[in-house]
Amino acid sequence: MFIAHFGVAMAAKRVAPGPSLGTLVLASMLIDAIWPVFLLLGWERVEIVPGLTAASPLLFVSYPYTHSLAFCALWAALFGGGYYALRRDRAGALWLAALVLSHWALDFASHRPDLPLWPGGPKVGLGLWYSLPASLAVELAILGAGAWLYATATKARDRIGAAAWWALVALLAGLYLSALFGPPPPSVRILAWSGLVGWLFVAWAYWIERHRAPAED
Repeated sequence: MFIAHFGVAMAAKRVAPGPSLGTLVLASMLIDAIWPVFLLLGWERVEIVPGLTAASPLLFVSYPYTHSLAFCALWAALFGGGYYALRRDRAGALWLAALVLSHWALDFASHRPDLPLWPGGPKVGLGLWYSLPASLAVELAILGAGAWLYATATKARDRIGAAAWWALVALLAGLYLSALFGPPPPSVRILAWSGLVGWLFVAWAYWIERHRAPAED
């Protein structure tokens, strides 16, 4: 999944008001944010196979350090623990750890059986990506619900807070649809470098949060 991870991060603002939207997005996208680096270093492998599934041409050969359930739990503990050490916000830290784990849960629903439970362990996946209509419906529904929950949990302090927020939602939806219906990535290296652009969405989310406030203020 792609935009569903952002939707979950946005929705989390309703129950985790302490962390910034940028921190929530980083938590939900953490293993995908690390994965391109591991690809470039040769620690993990993916192949591009057009037509592999209806919604994704990516054949995940090996990604045990980012996308195995065991390592995802480790990343969740490190991220949540690091946030608690800095902010002393126990509830926020627990929700951030849950967001990291939510990434694996959503990937489990969408991927082929290629997600290892632990490095070298059995691989699982329910295969939502085999159905294009189902993939579209689920991703857009989660993004839409998350956007609505964030928009009702916060309010814009100024025009930037409104414009930048809705621009982010529209861009995410547009990028998702263009990736879904456009050509596959030309190479794994370009895929990895383009994946690093995801860090800009984290910065964008931090910028948005500076221009929004809790709805009850």
